[in-house]
Amino acid sequence: MAATGSVDLLARTLAQTEAIIAMVRPEQATLPTPCASWDVRTLVNHMVHDVQQFTVTAHGGDWDPQDADVIGDDWAGAYREAASALLEAWRRPGALEQTVRLPFGEFPATWRVGQQITDLAVHGWDIAKATGQPTDLDPEVGQLALDWGRENLKPEFRGNAFGPEVSVPADRPIYDRLAGFFGRAV
Repeated sequence: MAATGSVDLLARTLAQTEAIIAMVRPEQATLPTPCASWDVRTLVNHMVHDVQQFTVTAHGGDWDPQDADVIGDDWAGAYREAASALLEAWRRPGALEQTVRLPFGEFPATWRVGQQITDLAVHGWDIAKATGQPTDLDPEVGQLALDWGRENLKPEFRGNAFGPEVSVPADRPIYDRLAGFFGRAV
């Protein structure tokens, strides 16, 4: 059975990521991130776009792949607004009982919530690492994300978005193991 997420755990993930984004200083915008070829600003923008699109798909809409500038000068505010809309979408009566349509199949909504937690946990780590913030984040979020990744991110799905898994010893912190699984050097 695929790792699934709960709205409460998604809320913690969103809050954790918001706190990371809020701590980014303007002069850090052009720093490189562990997410290849994206600087801090581009990655934060991508994350806000993803959260906006997670909301669209939670309502049954289709993903818009256009990564336009959605953060302006208030990165944390743009993220907070997108996160609030996503939580509202998943908290609607019956939202978690639905099936979501994705380009590669139909999945239970709880699978999609797990995917969203994973995406935000990995990219939150990317931003924290790039800006010198602590990467010792919520361990329950990290464990769900690692479990989700191990079950769902098979080698044939890695493509250009994820590098090959980087070996990280099992005794390292959960977020180091998560980053390594998603191809980041720790």
